[in-house]
Amino acid sequence: MSLPPITILIVDDHAVVRQGLRAFLELDSGFRVVGEACNGSEAISCAREKHPDVVLMDLVMPQVDGFEATAAIRKELPDTEVIALTSFLMDGVVQQAMQAGAMSFLLQEPEADEFLRAIRAAAAGQVQLSPKVAAKLVQEYKMVHTGQTLSQREIGVLRLVAAGQSNKEIAESLVISETTAKSHVRSILGKLGVSSRLPATLYAIRAGFV
Repeated sequence: MSLPPITILIVDDHAVVRQGLRAFLELDSGFRVVGEACNGSEAISCAREKHPDVVLMDLVMPQVDGFEATAAIRKELPDTEVIALTSFLMDGVVQQAMQAGAMSFLLQEPEADEFLRAIRAAAAGQVQLSPKVAAKLVQEYKMVHTGQTLSQREIGVLRLVAAGQSNKEIAESLVISETTAKSHVRSILGKLGVSSRLPATLYAIRAGFV
């Protein structure tokens, strides 16, 4: 039995960009574009209505920008993942977007295979970064630690998160239930004071866990 298509919301203030992304994604039966939005306010409303698996979010838009929209969507729809689209990784953009809850970053006009892999990974709850983007993120990322200590089990789970594993894959690796894996991930994010797997992954790299 085939899996249902990954549902996607495209957010960009340029109509030609939205149309291009829609045309490209609709060539693959594994994706279904359920909506488009030209600013953050429309994005929030459309996400609330459509509950997409993944939002492709332009960060710089009029009215409500992509940072604010990402934070609102992640707060209201925690199962919807956001991929931040940006033309270049400006200083400060990384930190702000991660704090808002972005799962991943894609430089606009990425390689087709990289683009589709990132969407599939986000839909599966996995972090996937190109080497160029990963290097920039690790260089810029600064995290204010809550001071809470991770248990040895949580460090083990964090290693798997940083390796790009989903909750289901973590459960299989550790021979635990998916519910328990999800609980461990939630505890890790809470102790680190972050809202998504991306900053947790960067913490793992900085701490030498991977």
